[in-house]
Amino acid sequence: MIPNELEHYLFDHIPLSKALQVSVLEIREDEVVVEAPLSANINHCSTVFGGSASAVAILAAWSLLYIRLKNVGINSQLVIQRNTMEYEHPIAGDFVARSSLTHAVDWSKFIRMLSRKGKARISVSSVLECNGKLVGHLKGDFVAFSNAK
Repeated sequence: MIPNELEHYLFDHIPLSKALQVSVLEIREDEVVVEAPLSANINHCSTVFGGSASAVAILAAWSLLYIRLKNVGINSQLVIQRNTMEYEHPIAGDFVARSSLTHAVDWSKFIRMLSRKGKARISVSSVLECNGKLVGHLKGDFVAFSNAK
């Protein structure tokens, strides 16, 4: 899948991504990078609204799992179970979210469990950057269900 295809998928299936004006910049096996503009996510202090920052971080993390599952031919329902978001600095401009597996070695265990039990959990992290500076990070636990249509 190329960035443009993922972006259209997000817009069609997760309408909030369109409202946030998310752009998919990069897709790699171990990372998905998305960007969002300040203008669509601004708060009363002229910085990014925390809920928008969290949503963009979750979208990047979810997208990484979605792409990885598609790449191994697994069709599943993928949802976030819980997350923690920490904000290091106010986000005063356009920003990116870079996702990665929290523990890369967990991937094979995740796939085995999903194949055997029809359900599996995995942690994904996203870091938020603005103008090359770390401004926040998310840790999210996601659940995949293999019996999805």
